[in-house]
Amino acid sequence: MSKKKHRKKHKRPFIKPIEKSTAVISTPEIHSETSAPAPKIATTKPTVHAPEISSAKLVYSKQNSPKAILSKTWGERFENYLLLMRVDKPIGILLLLWPTYWTLWLAAEGIPSAKNLLIFAWGCILMRSAGCVMNDYADRHIDGKVKRTQDRMIVSGKVSPREALILFSALCAIAFALVCLTNKITMMLSIGGLLLAIIYPFSKRYTHLPQVVLGMAFAWSIPMAWTAQHNAVDIKSAIEARMWLVYLAVVIWALVYDTFYAMVDRDDDIKIGVKSTAILFGDADRTITALLQALMIFTLILIGRKFELEIYYYSSVFIAALLFAYQQYLIKDRRRDLCFKAFLNNNYVGLAIFVGIVLDYYF
Repeated sequence: MSKKKHRKKHKRPFIKPIEKSTAVISTPEIHSETSAPAPKIATTKPTVHAPEISSAKLVYSKQNSPKAILSKTWGERFENYLLLMRVDKPIGILLLLWPTYWTLWLAAEGIPSAKNLLIFAWGCILMRSAGCVMNDYADRHIDGKVKRTQDRMIVSGKVSPREALILFSALCAIAFALVCLTNKITMMLSIGGLLLAIIYPFSKRYTHLPQVVLGMAFAWSIPMAWTAQHNAVDIKSAIEARMWLVYLAVVIWALVYDTFYAMVDRDDDIKIGVKSTAILFGDADRTITALLQALMIFTLILIGRKFELEIYYYSSVFIAALLFAYQQYLIKDRRRDLCFKAFLNNNYVGLAIFVGIVLDYYF
Protein backbone atom coordinates (compact mmCIF):
# COMPACT_ATOMS: atom_id res chain seq x y z
CA MET A 1 0.00 0.00 0.00
CA SER A 2 1.51 3.17 -1.14
CA LYS A 3 2.02 5.76 1.37
CA LYS A 4 0.16 8.95 0.60
CA LYS A 5 1.04 12.29 1.99
CA HIS A 6 -1.59 13.35 4.38
CA ARG A 7 -2.80 16.88 3.97
CA LYS A 8 -4.82 18.58 6.60
CA LYS A 9 -7.94 20.11 5.29
CA HIS A 10 -8.90 23.60 6.47
CA LYS A 11 -12.42 24.81 6.29
CA ARG A 12 -13.00 28.10 4.56
CA PRO A 13 -14.71 30.69 6.70
CA PHE A 14 -18.20 31.55 5.61
CA ILE A 15 -18.35 35.07 4.15
CA LYS A 16 -21.74 36.63 4.20
CA PRO A 17 -22.48 38.54 1.00
CA ILE A 18 -22.66 42.26 1.39
CA GLU A 19 -26.15 43.54 0.91
CA LYS A 20 -26.80 46.76 -0.93
CA SER A 21 -27.71 49.38 1.51
CA THR A 22 -28.16 53.11 1.58
CA ALA A 23 -26.92 53.35 5.16
CA VAL A 24 -24.01 55.69 5.78
CA ILE A 25 -20.86 53.80 6.83
CA SER A 26 -18.99 55.70 9.48
CA THR A 27 -15.27 55.35 9.81
CA PRO A 28 -14.25 54.52 13.38
CA GLU A 29 -11.84 56.87 15.04
CA ILE A 30 -8.37 55.43 15.56
CA HIS A 31 -6.73 56.18 18.86
CA SER A 32 -3.40 55.35 20.30
CA GLU A 33 -2.05 55.90 23.73
CA THR A 34 0.64 58.28 22.52
CA SER A 35 -1.29 60.28 19.93
CA ALA A 36 -4.09 62.78 20.18
CA PRO A 37 -7.45 62.10 18.61
CA ALA A 38 -7.52 62.65 14.85
CA PRO A 39 -9.00 66.02 14.02
CA LYS A 40 -12.48 66.03 12.60
CA ILE A 41 -12.85 67.35 9.07
CA ALA A 42 -15.22 70.28 8.86
CA THR A 43 -18.22 69.55 6.73
CA THR A 44 -19.51 73.14 6.51
CA LYS A 45 -18.13 75.94 4.34
CA PRO A 46 -16.14 78.61 6.16
CA THR A 47 -17.90 81.90 6.73
CA VAL A 48 -16.49 84.72 4.62
CA HIS A 49 -17.02 88.18 6.08
CA ALA A 50 -17.58 90.83 3.39
CA PRO A 51 -16.21 94.31 3.97
CA GLU A 52 -18.67 96.67 5.61
CA ILE A 53 -20.43 99.06 3.27
CA SER A 54 -22.15 102.14 4.55
CA SER A 55 -25.88 102.36 3.94
CA ALA A 56 -25.46 105.64 2.04
CA LYS A 57 -22.98 104.11 -0.39
CA LEU A 58 -25.17 101.02 -0.75
CA VAL A 59 -28.22 103.10 -1.64
CA TYR A 60 -26.17 105.26 -3.98
CA SER A 61 -24.68 102.26 -5.82
CA LYS A 62 -27.98 100.40 -6.08
CA GLN A 63 -29.97 103.35 -7.33
CA ASN A 64 -27.29 104.34 -9.83
CA SER A 65 -26.78 100.86 -11.24
CA PRO A 66 -27.67 100.44 -14.96
CA LYS A 67 -30.57 98.17 -14.02
CA ALA A 68 -32.00 100.71 -11.59
CA ILE A 69 -31.61 103.57 -14.06
CA LEU A 70 -33.33 101.63 -16.84
CA SER A 71 -36.16 100.61 -14.53
CA LYS A 72 -37.11 104.24 -13.82
CA THR A 73 -40.11 105.48 -15.73
CA TRP A 74 -39.79 108.59 -17.84
CA GLY A 75 -42.15 110.35 -15.45
CA GLU A 76 -39.88 109.61 -12.48
CA ARG A 77 -36.81 110.71 -14.40
CA PHE A 78 -38.41 113.95 -15.53
CA GLU A 79 -39.52 114.77 -11.99
CA ASN A 80 -36.04 114.06 -10.62
CA TYR A 81 -34.46 116.22 -13.32
CA LEU A 82 -36.76 119.13 -12.46
CA LEU A 83 -35.83 118.81 -8.79
CA LEU A 84 -32.14 118.69 -9.71
CA MET A 85 -32.66 121.89 -11.72
CA ARG A 86 -34.40 123.43 -8.64
CA VAL A 87 -37.39 124.50 -10.70
CA ASP A 88 -39.40 124.20 -7.48
CA LYS A 89 -37.23 126.95 -5.95
CA PRO A 90 -37.39 129.90 -8.39
CA ILE A 91 -35.53 132.40 -6.19
CA GLY A 92 -32.31 131.84 -8.14
CA ILE A 93 -34.09 132.47 -11.45
CA LEU A 94 -35.55 135.73 -10.13
CA LEU A 95 -32.21 136.97 -8.75
CA LEU A 96 -30.73 136.36 -12.20
CA LEU A 97 -33.68 137.74 -14.14
CA TRP A 98 -34.16 141.11 -12.39
CA PRO A 99 -30.76 142.66 -13.25
CA THR A 100 -31.04 141.24 -16.78
CA TYR A 101 -34.30 143.09 -17.23
CA TRP A 102 -32.80 146.23 -15.66
CA THR A 103 -30.20 146.17 -18.40
CA LEU A 104 -32.64 145.54 -21.25
CA TRP A 105 -34.72 148.54 -20.19
CA LEU A 106 -31.67 150.76 -19.69
CA ALA A 107 -30.16 149.73 -23.05
CA ALA A 108 -33.46 150.36 -24.87
CA GLU A 109 -34.10 153.54 -22.87
CA GLY A 110 -37.64 152.32 -22.55
CA ILE A 111 -39.38 149.17 -23.69
CA PRO A 112 -36.99 146.55 -25.11
CA SER A 113 -37.92 144.21 -27.94
CA ALA A 114 -40.32 141.39 -27.12
CA LYS A 115 -37.88 138.97 -28.72
CA ASN A 116 -35.10 139.91 -26.30
CA LEU A 117 -37.46 139.78 -23.33
CA LEU A 118 -38.39 136.19 -24.18
CA ILE A 119 -34.87 135.10 -25.12
CA PHE A 120 -33.34 136.35 -21.88
CA ALA A 121 -36.21 135.16 -19.68
CA TRP A 122 -35.77 131.61 -21.00
CA GLY A 123 -32.01 132.03 -20.96
CA CYS A 124 -32.08 132.88 -17.25
CA ILE A 125 -34.26 129.85 -16.50
CA LEU A 126 -32.05 127.49 -18.51
CA MET A 127 -28.67 128.74 -17.29
CA ARG A 128 -29.69 128.97 -13.65
CA SER A 129 -30.97 125.39 -13.94
CA ALA A 130 -27.72 124.32 -15.61
CA GLY A 131 -25.76 125.99 -12.82
CA CYS A 132 -27.72 124.05 -10.18
CA VAL A 133 -27.03 120.78 -11.99
CA MET A 134 -23.30 121.48 -12.21
CA ASN A 135 -23.22 122.63 -8.58
CA ASP A 136 -24.77 119.36 -7.38
CA TYR A 137 -22.45 117.35 -9.61
CA ALA A 138 -19.41 119.13 -8.15
CA ASP A 139 -20.72 118.72 -4.57
CA ARG A 140 -21.88 115.10 -4.90
CA HIS A 141 -19.20 113.90 -2.45
CA ILE A 142 -19.90 116.54 0.21
CA ASP A 143 -23.66 117.18 0.03
CA GLY A 144 -24.31 114.09 2.14
CA LYS A 145 -22.32 115.63 5.01
CA VAL A 146 -24.46 118.79 5.15
CA LYS A 147 -27.87 118.52 6.76
CA ARG A 148 -29.60 120.89 4.33
CA THR A 149 -28.28 119.16 1.19
CA GLN A 150 -28.17 115.46 2.10
CA ASP A 151 -31.41 114.72 0.20
CA ARG A 152 -30.38 116.28 -3.12
CA MET A 153 -30.89 114.24 -6.26
CA ILE A 154 -27.35 113.04 -6.99
CA VAL A 155 -26.16 112.31 -3.46
CA SER A 156 -29.41 110.45 -2.72
CA GLY A 157 -28.92 108.32 -5.84
CA LYS A 158 -32.05 109.45 -7.68
CA VAL A 159 -30.00 110.90 -10.54
CA SER A 160 -26.64 109.48 -11.61
CA PRO A 161 -23.59 111.73 -12.20
CA ARG A 162 -23.64 110.72 -15.86
CA GLU A 163 -27.28 111.77 -16.19
CA ALA A 164 -26.44 115.09 -14.53
CA LEU A 165 -23.67 115.86 -17.04
CA ILE A 166 -25.95 114.98 -19.96
CA LEU A 167 -28.68 117.23 -18.53
CA PHE A 168 -26.19 120.09 -18.01
CA SER A 169 -25.01 119.79 -21.62
CA ALA A 170 -28.57 119.72 -22.94
CA LEU A 171 -29.58 122.84 -20.98
CA CYS A 172 -26.51 124.75 -22.17
CA ALA A 173 -27.14 123.68 -25.77
CA ILE A 174 -30.73 124.96 -25.66
CA ALA A 175 -29.59 128.23 -24.05
CA PHE A 176 -26.96 128.69 -26.77
CA ALA A 177 -29.59 128.04 -29.43
CA LEU A 178 -31.56 130.96 -27.98
CA VAL A 179 -28.47 133.18 -28.00
CA CYS A 180 -28.00 132.37 -31.68
CA LEU A 181 -31.20 134.36 -32.27
CA THR A 182 -29.41 137.57 -31.20
CA ASN A 183 -26.07 138.52 -32.79
CA LYS A 184 -22.47 137.42 -33.12
CA ILE A 185 -21.13 139.58 -30.27
CA THR A 186 -23.70 138.23 -27.82
CA MET A 187 -22.90 134.69 -28.93
CA MET A 188 -19.22 135.28 -28.23
CA LEU A 189 -20.00 136.69 -24.79
CA SER A 190 -22.10 133.62 -23.93
CA ILE A 191 -18.92 131.51 -23.87
CA GLY A 192 -17.71 133.54 -20.89
CA GLY A 193 -21.01 132.88 -19.11
CA LEU A 194 -20.65 129.14 -19.69
CA LEU A 195 -17.11 129.10 -18.28
CA LEU A 196 -18.21 130.98 -15.16
CA ALA A 197 -21.11 128.54 -14.66
CA ILE A 198 -18.63 125.64 -14.71
CA ILE A 199 -15.96 127.33 -12.56
CA TYR A 200 -18.19 128.56 -9.74
CA PRO A 201 -19.13 125.18 -8.15
CA PHE A 202 -15.46 124.18 -7.88
CA SER A 203 -14.20 127.57 -6.65
CA LYS A 204 -15.38 126.94 -3.08
CA ARG A 205 -12.63 124.33 -2.73
CA TYR A 206 -9.81 126.74 -3.54
CA THR A 207 -10.84 130.24 -2.44
CA HIS A 208 -12.84 131.91 0.31
CA LEU A 209 -14.43 134.13 -2.35
CA PRO A 210 -16.74 131.79 -4.31
CA GLN A 211 -19.51 134.36 -3.79
CA VAL A 212 -17.52 136.79 -5.96
CA VAL A 213 -17.32 134.17 -8.70
CA LEU A 214 -21.09 133.62 -8.39
CA GLY A 215 -21.61 137.39 -8.69
CA MET A 216 -19.51 137.50 -11.85
CA ALA A 217 -21.54 134.59 -13.29
CA PHE A 218 -24.91 136.12 -12.41
CA ALA A 219 -23.83 139.54 -13.70
CA TRP A 220 -22.59 138.14 -17.02
CA SER A 221 -26.11 138.51 -18.40
CA ILE A 222 -25.58 142.30 -18.20
CA PRO A 223 -23.14 142.71 -21.15
CA MET A 224 -25.04 140.02 -23.08
CA ALA A 225 -28.38 141.80 -22.68
CA TRP A 226 -26.74 145.12 -23.52
CA THR A 227 -25.17 143.92 -26.79
CA ALA A 228 -28.33 142.02 -27.78
CA GLN A 229 -30.56 145.06 -27.31
CA HIS A 230 -28.13 147.32 -29.21
CA ASN A 231 -27.80 144.66 -31.92
CA ALA A 232 -24.08 145.31 -31.72
CA VAL A 233 -21.72 144.40 -34.54
CA ASP A 234 -18.62 145.72 -32.78
CA ILE A 235 -17.94 145.02 -29.12
CA LYS A 236 -16.00 148.25 -28.50
CA SER A 237 -18.82 150.48 -29.67
CA ALA A 238 -21.52 148.40 -28.00
CA ILE A 239 -20.11 148.12 -24.47
CA GLU A 240 -20.16 151.43 -22.64
CA ALA A 241 -18.60 152.35 -19.32
CA ARG A 242 -21.98 152.98 -17.70
CA MET A 243 -23.01 149.41 -18.49
CA TRP A 244 -20.11 148.16 -16.35
CA LEU A 245 -21.55 150.13 -13.42
CA VAL A 246 -24.61 147.90 -13.62
CA TYR A 247 -22.32 144.86 -13.78
CA LEU A 248 -20.43 146.05 -10.67
CA ALA A 249 -23.67 146.65 -8.75
CA VAL A 250 -24.87 143.11 -9.49
CA VAL A 251 -21.54 141.56 -8.43
CA ILE A 252 -21.67 143.44 -5.10
CA TRP A 253 -25.32 142.51 -4.61
CA ALA A 254 -24.69 138.79 -5.27
CA LEU A 255 -21.72 138.88 -2.89
CA VAL A 256 -24.04 140.11 -0.14
CA TYR A 257 -27.01 137.81 -0.62
CA ASP A 258 -24.90 134.72 -1.21
CA THR A 259 -22.97 135.48 1.98
CA PHE A 260 -26.31 135.36 3.80
CA TYR A 261 -26.93 132.02 2.11
CA ALA A 262 -23.47 130.76 3.15
CA MET A 263 -24.14 131.80 6.76
CA VAL A 264 -26.84 129.12 6.85
CA ASP A 265 -24.27 126.37 6.17
CA ARG A 266 -21.25 127.94 7.86
CA ASP A 267 -20.87 125.38 10.67
CA ASP A 268 -21.17 122.44 8.28
CA ASP A 269 -18.82 124.05 5.74
CA ILE A 270 -16.12 124.50 8.37
CA LYS A 271 -16.32 120.81 9.30
CA ILE A 272 -16.00 119.54 5.71
CA GLY A 273 -13.47 122.12 4.52
CA VAL A 274 -15.66 124.12 2.11
CA LYS A 275 -14.72 127.80 1.83
CA SER A 276 -17.00 130.86 1.71
CA THR A 277 -17.11 134.58 2.48
CA ALA A 278 -19.23 133.75 5.54
CA ILE A 279 -16.23 131.85 6.95
CA LEU A 280 -13.77 134.49 5.74
CA PHE A 281 -15.69 137.38 7.33
CA GLY A 282 -16.20 135.50 10.61
CA ASP A 283 -17.59 137.69 13.40
CA ALA A 284 -17.35 140.74 11.12
CA ASP A 285 -19.92 139.30 8.71
CA ARG A 286 -22.68 141.74 9.69
CA THR A 287 -20.42 144.78 9.44
CA ILE A 288 -18.89 143.79 6.10
CA THR A 289 -22.22 142.89 4.47
CA ALA A 290 -23.69 146.20 5.68
CA LEU A 291 -20.76 148.10 4.12
CA LEU A 292 -21.21 146.17 0.86
CA GLN A 293 -24.90 147.00 0.82
CA ALA A 294 -24.05 150.68 1.30
CA LEU A 295 -21.58 150.41 -1.59
CA MET A 296 -24.29 148.91 -3.79
CA ILE A 297 -26.69 151.74 -2.97
CA PHE A 298 -23.97 154.23 -3.90
CA THR A 299 -23.38 152.37 -7.18
CA LEU A 300 -27.12 152.42 -7.94
CA ILE A 301 -27.13 156.20 -7.41
CA LEU A 302 -24.25 156.52 -9.89
CA ILE A 303 -26.21 154.41 -12.38
CA GLY A 304 -29.17 156.77 -11.99
CA ARG A 305 -26.95 159.74 -12.79
CA LYS A 306 -25.24 158.11 -15.77
CA PHE A 307 -28.56 157.06 -17.32
CA GLU A 308 -30.28 160.35 -16.35
CA LEU A 309 -33.01 158.65 -14.34
CA GLU A 310 -35.34 160.56 -12.07
CA ILE A 311 -37.67 160.37 -9.09
CA TYR A 312 -39.23 156.95 -9.66
CA TYR A 313 -35.86 155.29 -9.93
CA TYR A 314 -34.41 157.01 -6.86
CA SER A 315 -37.55 156.08 -4.91
CA SER A 316 -36.86 152.44 -5.76
CA VAL A 317 -33.26 152.84 -4.59
CA PHE A 318 -34.57 154.21 -1.29
CA ILE A 319 -36.87 151.17 -0.94
CA ALA A 320 -33.87 148.92 -1.63
CA ALA A 321 -31.96 150.65 1.17
CA LEU A 322 -34.85 150.01 3.58
CA LEU A 323 -34.90 146.35 2.56
CA PHE A 324 -31.16 146.13 3.20
CA ALA A 325 -31.70 147.54 6.69
CA TYR A 326 -34.38 144.91 7.30
CA GLN A 327 -31.99 142.17 6.16
CA GLN A 328 -29.40 143.37 8.66
CA TYR A 329 -32.04 143.13 11.36
CA LEU A 330 -32.80 139.55 10.31
CA ILE A 331 -29.18 138.37 10.55
CA LYS A 332 -28.38 140.13 13.83
CA ASP A 333 -28.40 136.84 15.80
CA ARG A 334 -27.05 134.76 12.88
CA ARG A 335 -29.90 132.27 13.17
CA ARG A 336 -29.95 129.91 10.21
CA ASP A 337 -33.63 130.35 9.38
CA LEU A 338 -33.43 134.14 9.52
CA CYS A 339 -30.23 134.29 7.47
CA PHE A 340 -32.04 132.28 4.81
CA LYS A 341 -35.00 134.65 5.07
CA ALA A 342 -32.63 137.59 4.51
CA PHE A 343 -31.33 135.86 1.41
CA LEU A 344 -34.85 135.37 0.05
CA ASN A 345 -35.74 138.99 0.77
CA ASN A 346 -33.36 140.12 -1.98
CA ASN A 347 -35.99 139.16 -4.54
CA TYR A 348 -37.87 142.31 -3.46
CA VAL A 349 -34.73 144.40 -3.90
CA GLY A 350 -34.44 143.31 -7.53
CA LEU A 351 -38.15 143.83 -8.12
CA ALA A 352 -38.08 147.33 -6.57
CA ILE A 353 -35.21 148.49 -8.80
CA PHE A 354 -36.90 147.01 -11.87
CA VAL A 355 -40.21 148.76 -11.15
CA GLY A 356 -38.38 152.06 -10.56
CA ILE A 357 -36.60 151.84 -13.94
CA VAL A 358 -39.80 150.93 -15.82
CA LEU A 359 -41.84 153.71 -14.19
CA ASP A 360 -39.07 156.23 -14.83
CA TYR A 361 -39.17 155.56 -18.58
CA TYR A 362 -42.97 155.48 -18.70
CA PHE A 363 -43.58 158.76 -16.88
